[in-house]
Amino acid sequence: MSIKEIDIHSALKQYFGFSQFKGLQESVIKSVVAGEDVFVIMPTGGGKSLCYQLPALIKDGTAIIVSPLIALMKNQVDAIRGVSNEEGVAHVLNSSLNKTEVKRVKEDITNGVTKLLYVAPESLTKEEHVEFLRSVTISFMAVDEAHCISEWGHDFRPEYRNLRHIIKRIGDNIPIIGLTATATPKVQEDILKSLDIQKATTFKASFNRPNLYYEIRPKTKNVDADIIRFVKKNEGKSGIVYCLSRKRVEELAQVLQVNGVKAVPYHAGLDPKTRVKHQDMFLMEDCDVVVATIAFGMGIDKPDVRFVIHHDIPKSIESYYQETGRAGRDGGEGHCLAYYAYKDIEKLEKFMSGKPVAEQEIGHALLQEVVAFAETSVSRRKFILHYFGEEFDNATGEGGDMDDNVRHPKKQHEAQDEVVTLLETVGKTNEKYKSKDLVQVLIGKTNALISSHKTDGQPFFGIGKSKDKRYWMALIRQVLVAGYLKKDIETYGVLRLSDEGRAYIKSPESFMMTEDHVFDEESDDGIVTAAKGGGGVADETLMKMLKDLRKRNAKNLGVPPFVIFQDPSLEDMALKYPITLEEMSNVHGVGEGKAKKYGKDFVALIAQYVEDNDIVRPDDFVVKSTGSNSAIKLYIIQNVDRKLPLTDIASSKGMSMPEFIKEMEAIVYSGTKLNINYWLDDLLDEDQQEEIHEYFMESETDKIDLAIEEFDGDYDDEELRLYRIKFISEVAN
Repeated sequence: MSIKEIDIHSALKQYFGFSQFKGLQESVIKSVVAGEDVFVIMPTGGGKSLCYQLPALIKDGTAIIVSPLIALMKNQVDAIRGVSNEEGVAHVLNSSLNKTEVKRVKEDITNGVTKLLYVAPESLTKEEHVEFLRSVTISFMAVDEAHCISEWGHDFRPEYRNLRHIIKRIGDNIPIIGLTATATPKVQEDILKSLDIQKATTFKASFNRPNLYYEIRPKTKNVDADIIRFVKKNEGKSGIVYCLSRKRVEELAQVLQVNGVKAVPYHAGLDPKTRVKHQDMFLMEDCDVVVATIAFGMGIDKPDVRFVIHHDIPKSIESYYQETGRAGRDGGEGHCLAYYAYKDIEKLEKFMSGKPVAEQEIGHALLQEVVAFAETSVSRRKFILHYFGEEFDNATGEGGDMDDNVRHPKKQHEAQDEVVTLLETVGKTNEKYKSKDLVQVLIGKTNALISSHKTDGQPFFGIGKSKDKRYWMALIRQVLVAGYLKKDIETYGVLRLSDEGRAYIKSPESFMMTEDHVFDEESDDGIVTAAKGGGGVADETLMKMLKDLRKRNAKNLGVPPFVIFQDPSLEDMALKYPITLEEMSNVHGVGEGKAKKYGKDFVALIAQYVEDNDIVRPDDFVVKSTGSNSAIKLYIIQNVDRKLPLTDIASSKGMSMPEFIKEMEAIVYSGTKLNINYWLDDLLDEDQQEEIHEYFMESETDKIDLAIEEFDGDYDDEELRLYRIKFISEVAN
């Protein structure tokens, strides 16, 4: 069928009202119209769907569009019906249709009315559908979200694996178009193989989104406050906040609402009506922020999303790229902010533990890429584009300075010798190790794999032990981005020398290595702090002054310092600078009672400090907490007053005993008395209580593990925590 170029343009105008194509669209459409197999890699927002919609409308027969999401199909069908005067121009064929509806779809196809038929891969396995499709003219088959074919894609669907066989059964010479918005070189190869279109013409648009600003911050206890502060600074702008769990979505949406932000939650657990309502509120600008799980955003085409925040780090760079890609689609500003703590990565790894080994391995490899992205100090844009197989030069490329690492560069040092050591070790070990094992070889630590290859007996084993594991991991990442090493496509993750890498060994040149971000592990009090320079550390000078004041006051009152305020509360003061008692009562772990009893001196000190040092307080900022917790607290206080067994109070709220004790601790530490003597007297006799009381009176700290050590295991965790509640209640409140 020969369609002149002019026809493509007039069809574009006729159906879609555009006078010109975007990016690669025109070249792709010409290939599809010419009946070739085509593979399109085009980031979200690049106009991917037009690449099959327009050819389908102008070619003879019906195009089959395979798509994994029913909601997406519905959106697309509505859109196509909107550009044609034939209701039957596009149809869905999936499990949601009844017999009459299926009959109507088939009639429209037979009569040549239907140009696009959207199907889920499962529907194509039904014998009756295959039989029917064999009897009609199929113009081509488009496989949308083609990365679902690959186990290495971030959204693998086993049913996508059979597509090639199904297509063969429907007809031998049906042209195939594979389309995806995110694909690494590994996934691209997988797609071409699985669809059996190795000779397809490949069109790859640039993955660079120059208007997006990428930033990673350490995730601390104060992450909610930080998010609220960010959203308030961007008042009136549309944004999405992604969380991993539904529970977190609900909590954060509530905290935002309480703090005067127009926010709604969105996750798969809400009933469909509410979900649609919240989505529409966001689209119609009746709310500014959607707090959502990743169930949100598929097919959302809101061009002016100004920020995308990741409260939890995603499972893969693909997911991150796709979700951040919902910002700034109109070319305007788009701020992509993610919070990172290695603890979250460990949580994600735990979720994978029940899965088949092969799947776990892939999951771990994808997660390690995310760790590398968060901890790296090289340009984040360069890192992402390198991941998708695209070269980028910060000096000449568009958007080269649009990320935190480029705007706030970290120290660099010469690492030429170390790069040579690294590359030579890859060569000497016959290019058979992944990063983790290669680092073990460099620092001289053996494991089962290393000893099976007898590498630990080689003279170069441990050649890099003067540097630690972290250093070598950081160097490997930077050498990969520089192109001296590459990850093997077949056995993904195994490091191979590139031609440039071999040349480097022969004639090395200067290699300036940038120090990585160091995100410290969690400290005892549950607060994750960023190492110096990572941002997120409270004001240390003020912190020291607050500790001194606490010590003096404790001495005057004859109580241990922790009775007055715990460390996490002081850290929060050094972050928020409360200068009134009302503000003080919203500090972490300080309630109204505690603020009134001990806060006066602290508020005065902070106010003086703020004035002396010209400190700009965060918008006179205080985070209000939600009422949901206060309902539970009230319930506990009332029932402890009624002397109900603690175990009964806990189980009536579906809490385990440790969770329940934690709630009681929050109550007494923020200044409210709880009298649990009726319970403790059955648990510990008078002498025991006196012994623990004396310990806490004389101790510098109220840490339970130290108390267990001191008593040599005479008391268990629960007994000590319960007594500490009585102690704080009586001595502090």
